[in-house]
Parts: sequence; structure tokens; C-alpha cells
Amino acid sequence: MNADLAGIWPWVASVGLAIVTLLTRSFFMIPEREVPMPEWFKRGLKYAPLAALAAVIAPEVLMSHGALITSLADARLPAALCATLYYFCKRGILGTIVVGMLVYLPLHIGLGW
Repeated sequence: MNADLAGIWPWVASVGLAIVTLLTRSFFMIPEREVPMPEWFKRGLKYAPLAALAAVIAPEVLMSHGALITSLADARLPAALCATLYYFCKRGILGTIVVGMLVYLPLHIGLGW
């Protein structure tokens, strides 16, 4: 590849990603009226944030270096359990995060789990 063109590809990729991001983020503003959606699709959209959150959190809690955790001596497991219990008792998101971190940090930093 020509050395002169090698430096342009990051710029081309950045501009392309910016255009794709702009288009996908502004689609809701393009139509003049509400786009009709089937009722089953509207019901399904209610669960999209929860599914996305689970898809991000579950691998982080249950896996280490690309494999399932095989030892119970991992700080993430008791932290996730305590945070889950707190959430089901109090239903507070901020408290859930605080409880999870209060359990995780001493186990991870103090005990080296």
C-alpha cells in the first residue's frame, strides 16, 4: 500500500462512522408523523433496555478471560448476589450499585479475589 494513502484510512473510517452515527441517531426525526408499529413490537421494545443491560453485565460477572468462572473465590459473584438481593428488597438503582461496590472492592482489593 502506498505510504501516502495509509494515513488517510483512519480519517475515512472516522468520517464514515460519524455519518452512520448521525443517520441512525436522527431517524426518529425524519418522519413527519408517527411510524405505525405492530402491538407485539411495541411490547417487545419495553424489554430492550433490560436485554441490553443483561447482555453487557452477564459476561462481565460470569466470565473471566473468555471462560466461565470455575471458582467461587471471585469478588464479582458475591457482589452481584448482594446487589441483586438489595435491589429486590429496596428497588433502588443507586443503592444497588453502592452495595455491589461495597462488597466487591474489599474482596477484590483486600483479599485479591
